[in-house]
Amino acid sequence: MKKPTAPIKIVFFDIDYTLYIKDETRIPTSITEQVLPRLKAKGIIPAIATGRNYEGFPEALKPLMNKDGFELFVTINGQDNLYQGRQVSDYRLSVERIQQAVEKLEKLGITYAFVSRNTIAVSENNEIVWNTTSPITKDYIVDPKFYLKDTTVQMLAYYSEERAQEVIDAGVLGSDLKAVRWNENAVDILLKDNSKARGIQDIINHFGFSIENAMAFGDGLNDVEMLETVGFGVVMGNAEPELKPFADFVTKDIREDGILYALEALEVI
Repeated sequence: MKKPTAPIKIVFFDIDYTLYIKDETRIPTSITEQVLPRLKAKGIIPAIATGRNYEGFPEALKPLMNKDGFELFVTINGQDNLYQGRQVSDYRLSVERIQQAVEKLEKLGITYAFVSRNTIAVSENNEIVWNTTSPITKDYIVDPKFYLKDTTVQMLAYYSEERAQEVIDAGVLGSDLKAVRWNENAVDILLKDNSKARGIQDIINHFGFSIENAMAFGDGLNDVEMLETVGFGVVMGNAEPELKPFADFVTKDIREDGILYALEALEVI
């Protein structure tokens, strides 16, 4: 069994279906009763690395956002990064670039949204928007001009894989943006250079750690860069099959306490 080659000082966790069972709206008790206290006891920092914005964290996670749990957050795919309430780094889309994307999406008849630290604002509400966005937050707002009023870190666009080439051909992404799919009907739109990996590297630099001191757990395709960047990457047993080749270790399903199993098997705790 492959194991970490350097002492682990920080562990990054994706949220949905890594740390949090979204369809059951719960976090496994092994996280609260075993993982967090045992990491803390060894001086290892537990951190969140997610595509969600800070205010869009699940209610089940919020009681764990304190000195005894999580104080370090890589959010919105590594573009809004916080430690103990202080900004470590942030990346945002310019108003001009958003306007260009909006004009092209509107010509295609594709609904879009803006993501800030505190809010998701959609251009219109419809069944697809509700079905994809409400599991993240039911408190999203409808405001197609939100980007003129508040900082937009990234955009969302609501279209299926069948329209992906059409979006590219229309020039929505240009040479500087990328689309990362997180739902069969929705993608994140962000700057090409941005990812969870970039946010993680900023955090590593902030603490003066080596990347070999970092471990990460993930389950989705937006975790690829993160797993390739950290010293040791763990993929959940319930992960998308395409992600598993990027793992240093494939653990059990989230419902089988996969995080605890991996940390014990790898002798991290």
